[in-house]
Order: sequence, then C-alpha cells, then structure tokens
Amino acid sequence: MSTVTGIHDPLHNPERDARTWTPSLSTAIDRARRELVAHADANIHSHGQMLTAAVSLDHVLRDLLAALDQEAAR
Repeated sequence: MSTVTGIHDPLHNPERDARTWTPSLSTAIDRARRELVAHADANIHSHGQMLTAAVSLDHVLRDLLAALDQEAAR
C-alpha cells in the first residue's frame, strides 16, 4: 500500500481517483490501442515523456480492467 509523503506522490490514490464512470469494454479497448500508438515513439531517456506515458497508460489500464470486470459481472 502506498502512502503520500512530501517527496512521494503515488501514481494512483484510491481516495483521490475514485471511479465515477466505467467505459464499455469496446470503448476501453479502443482507447488502450490509441494510447499505445500515441506513446510508442516516446523517448525512453526522457523523464517527461516516460512520466506522461506512464500516467496515460495507467489510466487506460484501470479503465480496461474495470470494463472487463463490469462485462464479467453481466
């Protein structure tokens, strides 16, 4: 479990990032594919580009898993 300190802010904070909406599975898959393409050329030596990719891909992965869970519950 992550905690927030003055020098460390977690990528995901369940209290701050509570889910208010879950996309359909097809929407989540399409978004994940688009984000992978968008960050495919990111420079691995660029802190900024890697941070942007990590945050973006974290969001789409969480959406994709939530959509899969929602679909499985049907």
